[in-house]
Amino acid sequence: MPRSTIIAIAIAAALSGCGEGNKYVAPPPPKVTVAQPVQKQITRYLEATGNAAAVNSANLVARVQGYLQDIKYKDGDEVKQGAPLFVIEPETYRLKAEQMRAAQDGAEASLKQLEADYQRQVDLAARQVASKATLDQALAARDGGKAKVQQAEVDSKTAEINYGYTTVSAPFDGVVTARQVSLGELVGGGTSPTVLATIVQLNPIHVNFNISEPDVLRVRASLAQRGIRPGEVRGRVPVEIGLQNETGYPHQGVIDYAAPNVDPSTGTLAVRALLQNEHRELLPGFFARVRVPLPQENQQALLLPDTALGSDQGGRYVLVVNADSVVEQRKVTTGPLVDGLRVIETGLKPEDRIVVGGLVRAIPGQKVDPQTQTASAVK
Repeated sequence: MPRSTIIAIAIAAALSGCGEGNKYVAPPPPKVTVAQPVQKQITRYLEATGNAAAVNSANLVARVQGYLQDIKYKDGDEVKQGAPLFVIEPETYRLKAEQMRAAQDGAEASLKQLEADYQRQVDLAARQVASKATLDQALAARDGGKAKVQQAEVDSKTAEINYGYTTVSAPFDGVVTARQVSLGELVGGGTSPTVLATIVQLNPIHVNFNISEPDVLRVRASLAQRGIRPGEVRGRVPVEIGLQNETGYPHQGVIDYAAPNVDPSTGTLAVRALLQNEHRELLPGFFARVRVPLPQENQQALLLPDTALGSDQGGRYVLVVNADSVVEQRKVTTGPLVDGLRVIETGLKPEDRIVVGGLVRAIPGQKVDPQTQTASAVK
């Protein structure tokens, strides 16, 4: 075979080999981590925000006029019901009360004499010794004496009440604020009562919050399952409270009031919880996180880590790998966090495989290589 022919054959073979070596080969499907939703028994909650409020709060005012004689507490003291706090010049009112009691004693003595005179006239009239006019005069004098006794009793009681007002006492257990008056100051004069201080009851304490109309319907359905009618909620529905700097809901209480109507301007129902507050963890005005457990017959839920969830204009979604290992986008509705996992209310089935790792490589409509893992292990 000529040399030129051999060279041509070698060149053709070389070119043919190069063409086969450069042929495009598709890369393997990207690996992603998938997991089935965690199935777990949970307690569902109604969540809201509210504010703490005092069960009782009252201004202590001067109900009689006089000079402030004594202050029997220190600003910020915790006092019991009936504890004396302020004394307003009691001597004048004590003397007035004694004067009115003396006047009452005199009126009662005069009435006894008038009653005796009337009875004598009755006897004389019965023997036809006294005239009818004299009997009528004795009767009128006796009745006038009775009226004077009644008036004296009223005056005496009024004086006693005013004397009692000279000592301003705590109307209930609570903490008294800083005084707003000074010793020797004239109080109780003027058109409006003089405010001496304010007393606030801190234990127990209220937390006021509002719930939406849909949540009202959920609560009513939950109560019906427990055999509780709407008018019987007081003290029977537990409430959990947490403050801004607290983790979870460490404070326990009960619902003690729910408004009888939904406010049409806001579409919400006013609700109030009652909590024990022995150590003053809650103060009136504090912002509070509120949740109310809603027992239900079927409490099985599906849960996923939050990292598996995406969002777009249509709402929340997850990426699901189907039986052909193709990625699909699935719209879901979400619920609260439970033990670090998000409750999925609708959109998933227990057997679905959800992309929980490598989400940037999971493109809807494309094939992937799924690597199985448990959802609870995903951080």
